[in-house]
Amino acid sequence: MLRELVVPKGGGFGWSYNGGGTSAAAAAILADALELGDPEKAGIGYASFSEDPVLADLREDFCDDVLSQFDRWRLRRGAVLRWARAWYLQRGIGELPAALREIPPLQSLS
Repeated sequence: MLRELVVPKGGGFGWSYNGGGTSAAAAAILADALELGDPEKAGIGYASFSEDPVLADLREDFCDDVLSQFDRWRLRRGAVLRWARAWYLQRGIGELPAALREIPPLQSLS
């Protein structure tokens, strides 16, 4: 569950397609999971003029890979963190956000 969710200035949140609402949802989810604080101030926000290029790519790939695939969904923070860590490692980016340095262990299904 997101700890804080602020509706973006440009509109609401979306999923099951890739557009502005989905980008806004991705920014809010990733900023919360990675403990970046306000998405706009962190440079991951969809309407941010001071976008961090790595965080903007992370946001858009999260839209494509995850949010645009769902009609209904529920994401655990650990799943978001694992996806984000894999994204950084696949691109050879060694400087990880603090939240990705120690990821919660997988829970057993048994």
